[in-house]
Amino acid sequence: MDGRIQDVLDTYHRMIATERNSPREQPPGGRDGGQDQRLRAVGPETGQFLNILASSFKSPTILELGTSFGYSGIWLAAAARATGGRLITMEMHDYKSAYARDMAVKAGLADHVEFKVGDAVQMIGELSQGIDFVLVDLWKDLYVPCLEAFYPRLNPGAIIVADNMLRPGGDDVRRYGEAVRAKPGISSVLLPVGNGLEVSRFD
Repeated sequence: MDGRIQDVLDTYHRMIATERNSPREQPPGGRDGGQDQRLRAVGPETGQFLNILASSFKSPTILELGTSFGYSGIWLAAAARATGGRLITMEMHDYKSAYARDMAVKAGLADHVEFKVGDAVQMIGELSQGIDFVLVDLWKDLYVPCLEAFYPRLNPGAIIVADNMLRPGGDDVRRYGEAVRAKPGISSVLLPVGNGLEVSRFD
């Protein structure tokens, strides 16, 4: 990582540490609430893992479902820049997307990222290009609908990573795990990295 990217990641890491060590002092917000200022970031171990995987492609189209405040997007955008690829990142809330864009500018990565705001399933359906790498990290009940939307757009050899498969877990991610493993051409493994990652490959 160059200095600008590392400076931005260090800023995020300080925010993550503060968040994890502080009691929640505001309402949790939600899909249609504007009060949720928590990062809910994947953390450095998962971030580096995503960067390594995404960097294995040549000129990939990388899709991130759940921009949030942009932490994982920095890791993915760095991979996109290094490989001549592009990151498309989707978020429901414009204030989160705007923050992520500002951080990408500070990291010198904004030219390699397309920020989209709106309904993820709908926006996936509007994509015209094939997809090489997907990070699934949004509202858990959207995991399966998003899978159904992006599966037909996967390029051969595409990799899908779904977060939060072990923590917090739950029925929605269990259904996703079953659904992705049932897809033709998919091989998949659950890894105890971060909060649990389902890593799948489309042949």
